[in-house]
Amino acid sequence: MTGARPGYDLGVWRRRIPLLASCVPMNNCSQAPQTDATRAAAERYLDSWNTSGMDWDAWMAEVALAKAEFAKLIGATAADIAVFSSVSEAASAVASALDLGGRRTGIVVSEAEFPTVAHVWLAQERRGARVSWAPVRNGSIDPAVYDALVDDRTALVSACHGYYVNGFIQDAARIAARAREAGALSFLDVYQTLGTIPVNVRALGVDFLASGNLKFLMGIPGIAFLYVRPEIVESLHPSVTGWFGRANPFAFDAKSLDWSPTASRFDSGTPPVINAYVSRAGMEIINELGPAKIRAWHEVLGRRLIAGGRSRGLTLHGSDDITRKTATTAFIVRNSHAVEAAMRARGVLPSARGEVIRLAPHFYTTLDDVDRALDLLAELEHAT
Repeated sequence: MTGARPGYDLGVWRRRIPLLASCVPMNNCSQAPQTDATRAAAERYLDSWNTSGMDWDAWMAEVALAKAEFAKLIGATAADIAVFSSVSEAASAVASALDLGGRRTGIVVSEAEFPTVAHVWLAQERRGARVSWAPVRNGSIDPAVYDALVDDRTALVSACHGYYVNGFIQDAARIAARAREAGALSFLDVYQTLGTIPVNVRALGVDFLASGNLKFLMGIPGIAFLYVRPEIVESLHPSVTGWFGRANPFAFDAKSLDWSPTASRFDSGTPPVINAYVSRAGMEIINELGPAKIRAWHEVLGRRLIAGGRSRGLTLHGSDDITRKTATTAFIVRNSHAVEAAMRARGVLPSARGEVIRLAPHFYTTLDDVDRALDLLAELEHAT
């Protein structure tokens, strides 16, 4: 492993990330570093705003291009994608389209969901929803538990693809198939996996898929995308809506809901334009490198983290099987937020969550970066 190399020029890509000159970012599960491309994209919008004052045709074209770039990442088309400011908003729009007035009132949710998604489903209980939970055991979820939880009263099954605490990957295709077999819809949150492993919505068979851009897609907060399986679009009428959800937004007809025939019926108000510029630039990087090449390097980095943590006496949270997790690796520590602050002060950027410190490398991370992060974490955790 000492001489391991990714399937791309690591040095070239590292030179495009200014932060690497002063820090070791191991917090991609929370926030990606800035690249020359994402900074240039933000400046392109600011220049447009400054020189034209207003150029909505160009700005909306950029939003459409960002949708297309996201679609390319997941094996979909731009017509299958809606844009939001957050995954919370995207999930809320999906929830608002559910008919909970009949027999199907069940929403099955994994305990590994990031709270924002789980909260959206819990909020539907006032509309008559019955929320049940797929339990986390030893940092992972047995996919067989969905077999009993999902039945002919289930309206929707919500599953994160990757567990935000430790990177455990769920069998999304199996979960979606069980939902479909029972006549239920499936919602997949890929925030912790998209950009780290290949994802294809058709192969997975999901009805909805959502992600933001500030983590492994090398973007910023304030924008998220929702895939809606085209075969179900016309049956859905979200009450969380806005003028861009119309077939003709610029008709300015306040008295009718002419639903867009595509996933854009889930669009709402004015989209986050500058965020679209930056997010497209970040996703172009991931598409250029290729998720398969990124995943191959992540497996090398993940194995180094797991073995290196064990050799340094650190306590791993969750599975040590890299084939069932992302490279994000969590270690149980005594005071995660204090450890995070101490590591940041010494130039290594981890991410604290509850009882764990997460080390989340990305395509630009070196084995030396991993070793430096582990050395510092072990030093702090073993200090008396």
